[in-house]
Amino acid sequence: MQLKDFAEIEKATKSGRKEFFRLGLGLIFVVCIMLYAALGIGAKGPQGIILVMAAMIGGYMAMNIGANDVANNVGPAVGSRSITMTGAIILAAVFEVAGALIAGGDVVSTIRGGIIKPEAIADGSRFIWVMTSALLAGALWLNFATAIGAPVSTTHSIVGAVLGAGVMAGGLDAANWGTMSGIVASWVISPVLGGLVAAGFLLWIKRAITYKPDMVGAAQRTVPLLIGLMAFAFATYLILKGLNKVWKTDFLTASLVGLAIGVLTWALMSASIRRRAPTLSNDKASINALFTLPLICAAALLSFAHGANDVANAIGPLAAITDVVLNSGHQVSDSAGIPLWVMMVGALGIALGLALYGPKLIRTVGGEITELDQMRAFSIAMSAAVTVIIASQMGLPVSSTHIALGGVFGVGFLREFIKTNYSQMIEEIKSHHLGDDKETVARYLNDFAKADIKQKRIMLEQLKAKTAEAQLTKSERKQMRKVYRQELVKRSAVFKIAAAWIITVPASALMAAGIYWVMATVAQP
Repeated sequence: MQLKDFAEIEKATKSGRKEFFRLGLGLIFVVCIMLYAALGIGAKGPQGIILVMAAMIGGYMAMNIGANDVANNVGPAVGSRSITMTGAIILAAVFEVAGALIAGGDVVSTIRGGIIKPEAIADGSRFIWVMTSALLAGALWLNFATAIGAPVSTTHSIVGAVLGAGVMAGGLDAANWGTMSGIVASWVISPVLGGLVAAGFLLWIKRAITYKPDMVGAAQRTVPLLIGLMAFAFATYLILKGLNKVWKTDFLTASLVGLAIGVLTWALMSASIRRRAPTLSNDKASINALFTLPLICAAALLSFAHGANDVANAIGPLAAITDVVLNSGHQVSDSAGIPLWVMMVGALGIALGLALYGPKLIRTVGGEITELDQMRAFSIAMSAAVTVIIASQMGLPVSSTHIALGGVFGVGFLREFIKTNYSQMIEEIKSHHLGDDKETVARYLNDFAKADIKQKRIMLEQLKAKTAEAQLTKSERKQMRKVYRQELVKRSAVFKIAAAWIITVPASALMAAGIYWVMATVAQP
């Protein structure tokens, strides 16, 4: 056996040890949940056993949420190198737990989002089986999606699972198909809105700053405005979506508070950037550096809001099972309070899953779809907050996961369009300079590169009107036919993620229906 064979064996063994370590920590977490549910809650008999099982599955579900869903909050910041992977994991874990425990929902519908009609499954035992099946199916689907590197919606996973198990238990009439139509619509609405908003912010940054000859001067005017707008959007977003448990208010009040915070942030950033301006160089790297701290703050705030909202939704089935079991297994209420221990299962499970298995999806969101810098990542973070606010006020169903990924796609495809358009401009300039010496062409291209958008348009119009310094014959102008197109978005990643989005609800529904059928069959005398 050669030395390189030993090296390969050692490498494989090291990888196996890491995987075994992650698996071991996950199992320890689930066992701790089992011990607490068995000894600390006081439920006894067959339904007590089911509660213990459901608690363990809930912990498994929470870990899968951390491994898959949280990547959308911190992925762009990591991909743009605003924060390290370790720093992002610590930041997200702290704020996810804080969001769940401080501002997590105190009441959650036991029939998730009105997916299943309560009267269709009035029997307590059948209801427990439905919720347990939904938890397990949702967790298994998230696990599979994480394994193949596809960020999917946690909400859609659990909705599909509740739908499948509920239909299997109560028939097709048990489902609320009106709610489901809204969820299907969100498959299109969420990524399209997210992509358009993110692309709009990036185009604004480019036109207002990076396309200007004096980038530093332009940044002094525009960056404080952008960051102030970010503060307004995130403050409004958190008041409406993240703090609705501790402070219930209307949209107008939330907007006014957000506006005050935004104006204060604008004033502080204006003073800060004015002080830094003399040390900045007139290039994109210096401008990018101005967005680093806002990006880190955005990642923290998105994680807090995610912990306050999606965690409660994901562990809703466990809260529902707990409510039925503690009511002697007979009463299925329309809403169930979430006990503190259930919130702890969700919050700590998400933090652990993120730490153990989150880096894979963080890398996918942050760099494997399209290359991100701070300006692009800032546009994606802005999209996540602004789109949720707009959609919620319009009554449109949206997914935070789909919005974030839609923002990544929107930024990437805008870059493709700009690159292609610019390449076309350069080819047109070169075609008008055929026959001139290289110095004349290089000088004209250099002037074109330094010009702003308005000046570029004038220069191109002059060329087309044959009034520029360099002239072309008719035959020479016909030589430009094809422009080189750069693909800056990885198509395989787009297709894989889109396919995972489309099949999430039906796949989790079928899995939950199968699990429920097995449980019901085994439970029959």
